[in-house]
Amino acid sequence: MAKATLLITSRNYSSWSLRGFLLARLSGLDFDTEVISPDDPIAREELLLRSSSIRYPCLLHEGVRIWDVLAIAEYLNEIFPAAGMLPAEREARALCRSISGEMHSGFAALRASLPMNLKAHRPGFPVWSGPRADIVAIEAIWTDCLARSGGPWLFGATPSIADAMYAPVATRFHTYDITLGAEAAAYQRHVLAWPDLAEWSREAVAEPDEIAELEVDF
Repeated sequence: MAKATLLITSRNYSSWSLRGFLLARLSGLDFDTEVISPDDPIAREELLLRSSSIRYPCLLHEGVRIWDVLAIAEYLNEIFPAAGMLPAEREARALCRSISGEMHSGFAALRASLPMNLKAHRPGFPVWSGPRADIVAIEAIWTDCLARSGGPWLFGATPSIADAMYAPVATRFHTYDITLGAEAAAYQRHVLAWPDLAEWSREAVAEPDEIAELEVDF
């Protein structure tokens, strides 16, 4: 049987592609990754946050084509239920889905002001009130989940869909040197040490393409 294929855009800039990759790894799916050129019009519009919908990452599996990371997450959870991508307990599953959906549709100020850039480190970067409010809200989500579950992941001993959804935020907080409280900072360090994320980051650093609009210092 042919391997599945995950179509992604940029490892360095695309938070959605990173989420799709982590979700596929969480599921245990056997897959290859194929990079779409940043010159592709759809890919470029998505990276620059100009697209009304997100078409990448896109998972190709056994004749099925799935895009949008939450659709990919639910599909993989359905195909690989033993992977434990969602918590076992009903209330925790509901919370996991809720905060994953909130990450999927919310925090627009953070996305626009602090774009993902794994190659960069920008201490002293100005963080205005809009993204600051998003940072406070995300930190509250993290600390609440960790208090409920005991950590080290948001829902306990193993990573979930929610951890994949928030992993790009952990990289943003590192890139822009965001100060967090002790619990959230410990979780951020744990996520950044995630072997699958570390592998992605190494490949991002080696990625040759740069998109000038995403390299501007505000």
